[in-house]
Amino acid sequence: MLTNNKIKAVVVLENGDYFVGKLFGYPQKALGEVCFNTSMTGYQEILTDPSYYGQIVTMTYPMIGNYGIYEDYSQSNKIQCFGFIVKKYIKKPSNYISQMTLEEFLIQNKTPGVENIDTRKLVLTLRDQGVMRGGIFPDEAEIKNYMLEEVLSIPPMIGLDLASKVTTNQPYQYSKKEKKFKIAVLDYGVKRNILKYLDEAGFEVHVFPAFTKPEEIKHFHCYFLSNGPGDPAATQYAIENVREILTYKKPIFGICLGHQILGLARGWKTFKLKFGHRGGNQPVMDLRTKKVEITAQNHGFAVETQDQNDLEIIYVNLNDKTIEGFKDRDYPILSVQHHPEASPGPNDAKHIFKDFYNMVEQFYEN
Repeated sequence: MLTNNKIKAVVVLENGDYFVGKLFGYPQKALGEVCFNTSMTGYQEILTDPSYYGQIVTMTYPMIGNYGIYEDYSQSNKIQCFGFIVKKYIKKPSNYISQMTLEEFLIQNKTPGVENIDTRKLVLTLRDQGVMRGGIFPDEAEIKNYMLEEVLSIPPMIGLDLASKVTTNQPYQYSKKEKKFKIAVLDYGVKRNILKYLDEAGFEVHVFPAFTKPEEIKHFHCYFLSNGPGDPAATQYAIENVREILTYKKPIFGICLGHQILGLARGWKTFKLKFGHRGGNQPVMDLRTKKVEITAQNHGFAVETQDQNDLEIIYVNLNDKTIEGFKDRDYPILSVQHHPEASPGPNDAKHIFKDFYNMVEQFYEN
């Protein structure tokens, strides 16, 4: 049953700013880090991406919901973000494969949404002051003291280990067929498309909880460190486990949070970006070829390089020059900050999965 679209809702930021809109989705309060995504499409993938756990997502594109929801597009088994903010929600989708409306999807997952918000002003605030804690408060038309108190009561993103909240509880095999190389995926919040492309690249894909001890997966040919939410520096268990895996001197591939954890395990540092990179329009240059790829990204932290001659930076973000990827000069280690499986280019960065497979194949042939 749909919510009453006359219900007011207030979005409150930790700096005291607030925005009044209309509720759609589940009539429930939500607290989290308010961020924004500049993608024109892909709202279902964004909602179900485990990397958004703990966040309230604002879409900059003005019309959201116009093509509905199709089950196969989900990147996990539920909505992961805590709330959703849009300028205009489209109640009647136009798409022959749509199985339900966006609002029905939000209600099914007990997630509140707010429309009729001045998203331009909200996003400019987040760009100028940085992403910040916030809340969605249904059935309200103005800010009240308790709202700001509740927003300020939740912990900031720095120092939060959220990967442990979204990882699988049990190991499972994704690939249906036996293949030449078995890859162990450490799940910090892995997206389904990543597993799909690892499988299509030629790997036999096995997925393991984030806390898995290295000795339990020592027999695998190679390793993948997945995307996920939270502060990478707070995942000490993951950093220590990856340090041990590095001693095996086998191929390792990291994406997003996995890229950051790998950097930390190699002695580099991470830092929080002011408003992060979230969208499908991030230009990344391959420093080896000078080729530019348009990539999808979703992260609030980045790797800060230290002086290490054994690691080579191979990708940089052209907007702010942050590190987008590195490899080891001597061992088969490949790591990227962006999401090659999302392919907004549409296929600019998809080659990275096959690049890693070729790296593994070459390693074992030698």
